[in-house]
Amino acid sequence: MNPHAELVSRLRAAWLSGKTRPMEYRVAQLEALGRFLEEKKQDILEATALDMGKPPFEVELSEISICRSELHHALNNLGTWMKDEHVEKNWATQLDSAFIRKDPYGVVLIIGPWNYPINLLLVPLIGAIAAGNCVVMKPSEISRNVERLVAETLPRYLDKDCFAVVTAGVEETTRLLENKFDCIFFTGSPSVGRIVMTAAAKHLTPVTLELGGKNPCYVSDTCDVQNVARRVAWGRFFNAGQTCVAPDYVLCSVEMREKLLPALREAIAEFYGSNPRESPDFARIVGDKQFRRVQALLCSGRVAIGGQTDAEARYIAPTVLVDVQQDDPVMQEEIFGPILPILTVASVDDAIAFINARERPLALYVFSSRKKVVNQVLEQTSSGGFCANDTIMHMTLTTLPFGGIGQSGLGRYHGRFSFETFSHPRSTLFRGAGREALNAPRYPPYTASRLPLLRATTETKRRTACTLL
Repeated sequence: MNPHAELVSRLRAAWLSGKTRPMEYRVAQLEALGRFLEEKKQDILEATALDMGKPPFEVELSEISICRSELHHALNNLGTWMKDEHVEKNWATQLDSAFIRKDPYGVVLIIGPWNYPINLLLVPLIGAIAAGNCVVMKPSEISRNVERLVAETLPRYLDKDCFAVVTAGVEETTRLLENKFDCIFFTGSPSVGRIVMTAAAKHLTPVTLELGGKNPCYVSDTCDVQNVARRVAWGRFFNAGQTCVAPDYVLCSVEMREKLLPALREAIAEFYGSNPRESPDFARIVGDKQFRRVQALLCSGRVAIGGQTDAEARYIAPTVLVDVQQDDPVMQEEIFGPILPILTVASVDDAIAFINARERPLALYVFSSRKKVVNQVLEQTSSGGFCANDTIMHMTLTTLPFGGIGQSGLGRYHGRFSFETFSHPRSTLFRGAGREALNAPRYPPYTASRLPLLRATTETKRRTACTLL
């Protein structure tokens, strides 16, 4: 017997009862989630500090504030999102009602990661609640203090008949995935994403996979170097580089590299002081295994800035590498740590070719004062998201979808897109029970003479272009 089968069955019975469907219920659960964020704020700060030394400022900004923003956006717009969406009709259905009903999927599974353990668990949860689902949540066991906090306290705020938290390691999660869910939302690595997708395929369960990848950052010769350095350093070293949308490497000309290096050194000193190890604003690597993996990448190229490490404290200094080759270890995987390689290219065309020769990233960044250069990179590349002249900030907009493409992910969320991710757009047509004479032309026995009428009443005609003289 699967250890989680009874739990999933209990939640499915609650969903089938219709309990989660009324707007009032959804609002009440979202408001309860808001109380969790407010009342457990200090506990969240302490747990994230214990897990990876996260500065309180970064936790406020990237965990609590983003969740609160998503929550308020959902509460402000839920009534509109839930409304039936009426659609255009052909002549045959002019007297009928045709619309899209936003149905909840049912019982959904959300598997969260360790790097932003509150944000990346609760933001999809907000969408799942707003859409009217029952939810099983599986926080990461790697961020163990946050996992314990969520497991022990979040169920006190939400309806236990419809929402549950499961704590599980790799083997237990494998067993959890054996159950039939109606939708699975996973955030993590591409390798584990494939495992999740394989398990979902057994039940033909739809999945959203928020993965990652190596996010390029092209810096053109026409930009404010000091501003670029500050924005790139902030995006790369925020949360000690453990951010799926952090700039993973920089592409620039040799001339720009020589300008950028001293500017990056200055920005790092400004942010974290002469010894970042002593800074209260610089986080730590989450675990020993992760520390060893990131530390091994320092052998690539040459260390131009930083490079200091402390295994006991799981500290890796903000580091910039130069003379990096395409086949170096640091360029073979997502870094997920405070290391920034700089590679040189001769032109924007070479940068585009370099980017397109690799898997499509979760985010792509370009810095240039020339709009033509920005548009060229946007039009000639493909990525989950795109941001010009800054890093990470596109994540703060509830009105933009967040998600990857190809190896960096499948599906999207944030704001209304979260609601849509956890909703099934149900095609609905209400026809009148009478007026049967109008249906007669489509019934057998068929005659060719009826086809022109049927085509006229059911086919969509192409509009004629209007040309102004």
